[in-house]
Amino acid sequence: MNRLMNYLEISEEVKEALSKGRPVVALESTIISHGMPYPKNVETALHVEQVIRDNGAVPATIAIIKGKLKAGLSREEITYLGKKGLEVTKASRRDLPILAARHEDGATTVAATMIIADLAGIPVFATGGVGGVHRGAETTMDISADLEELAKTPVIVVCAGVKSILDLGLTLEYLETKGVVVLGYRSKELPAFYTRHSGFSVDYQMDTPLEIARAFQAKQDLSLTGGMLVTNQIPEEYSMDAKFINEKIDEAIEEAEHLGIKGKDTTPFLLDKIQQITGGESLLSNIQLVYHNAALAAKIACELASLNK
Repeated sequence: MNRLMNYLEISEEVKEALSKGRPVVALESTIISHGMPYPKNVETALHVEQVIRDNGAVPATIAIIKGKLKAGLSREEITYLGKKGLEVTKASRRDLPILAARHEDGATTVAATMIIADLAGIPVFATGGVGGVHRGAETTMDISADLEELAKTPVIVVCAGVKSILDLGLTLEYLETKGVVVLGYRSKELPAFYTRHSGFSVDYQMDTPLEIARAFQAKQDLSLTGGMLVTNQIPEEYSMDAKFINEKIDEAIEEAEHLGIKGKDTTPFLLDKIQQITGGESLLSNIQLVYHNAALAAKIACELASLNK
């Protein structure tokens, strides 16, 4: 544990909250560096933190700064990541030891955020959408490390579903194989990030944050490994037409294939291209669904903290 503390740095606010059993919600940092341009990225990140505070929990934005695995960033650190933007390494599980050893910066994906949140003792995490099985993965084997992390790391991940640029059906099959339960908050249908509708079903519908917290506590009590995926539909007023967005996604994927873009560069390229094609409408939807997920995650964290007391 002493050696871990050479790498892990928990902010004083987060440390105090955890020591007192208060609710804390982890947040990723790729949305800051790779999700949108400066200064919109910093404004969004700070507002997400405020949404969590408004709902009774303490935010812990997670990143790697000069080799330190940080749980809880200052305003200055968020601004630093926002200004560096795409210069910051998009960090998943495989990148953590290298960035730590080299004292470099990293913006954490869902997988890396889950790891650092778990190391810090934070069981709830809010994000936009999770990675999954890419279209054509039966030949490319392009499968996000987020899915493997959900299978092994005990963190509740609140999201707006799997990013709709992916193969949703194969992603659900993969999660089932790994024993990861997919919950729908007040809906039996899996949301598809920009849109509320996908045509696929989740494993269980749960209608209150308390119900979700109890399910996770039972999972922990039973010593079952892995996390829990909670899907939360984008608010109706920001949901995009499913047919329209799917057509735009197909256009973006065709261009990515033509340019030979692969691996971890695929998702940032597609999201940026879709934003351009939709005239910024997809970016607005993206931002609003993150706020929506943060509010739900904070409520779940509050219920979980109460149960643990």
